[in-house]
Amino acid sequence: MDRLRPRERLVFSGFIDTEIEKLESLYAEYGELSVNRDFCQKVAKGFNRSAGRAGKPVLKWAEVQSWFQRRTQYRSDKPTPPSKNDKEINLSPDVSNLAACPDASDPKKANGTDQVHKEGEKLRDLLEIEFEARSARDGAWYDVERFLSHRFASSGEVEVRVRFVGFGSEEDEWVNVQSDVRERSIPLENWDCRKINVGDVMLCLQERKDQAIYYDVQISEIKRKMHDIRGCRCIFTVEYIHDKSEENVRLRRLCRIL
Repeated sequence: MDRLRPRERLVFSGFIDTEIEKLESLYAEYGELSVNRDFCQKVAKGFNRSAGRAGKPVLKWAEVQSWFQRRTQYRSDKPTPPSKNDKEINLSPDVSNLAACPDASDPKKANGTDQVHKEGEKLRDLLEIEFEARSARDGAWYDVERFLSHRFASSGEVEVRVRFVGFGSEEDEWVNVQSDVRERSIPLENWDCRKINVGDVMLCLQERKDQAIYYDVQISEIKRKMHDIRGCRCIFTVEYIHDKSEENVRLRRLCRIL
């Protein structure tokens, strides 16, 4: 069974239609608060887990913030009836640093800070969360298209029947919810190499002549190198947890387990 989940880091080329619809919906609900950094980070994280972004470039929170800022600017720039007393146009205030620099003397601003955090937490309910599951056939992890049903095993643990992305019903499997289902791991950017330490458990693309699939690994050694125009050149020695084999890999083959 040859399963491949491409996770190439491509150059950002814009939002897809469903993401634009979601951005419009979020802006309509949260308005100028949507440019807050924490808010944008949660939106980007939700988009990167969605099925629509599978195989597409990873979104950065700054790209989401830029969209909200342009949307705010567009609304502020709409024509308004001229006034003799108006000598300049005052744009809406930038609240991107609201959480970091609240004005304690203004109760309305202080309450606004709490509101940003509360609304940010609601995003997990608003945005679709993607999952990955471990196949019993080969011990590798694959993206879940949907959960079909659930049952209780004789041990009392919950199992779910999953359909993997890109595969038909003949590949459906029952998997243990606690040990074999988790939120979809995400690719790393070039600068994320600094956050990786020896002992970390990550997801790694194992490339072979006949297949390329994802397994859990533990980082056993890191050789830090200067980055160049190609990006991160560091080398990571990983030990595959399922068979204890070792391999040297580049950052592009690693994903962060959430």
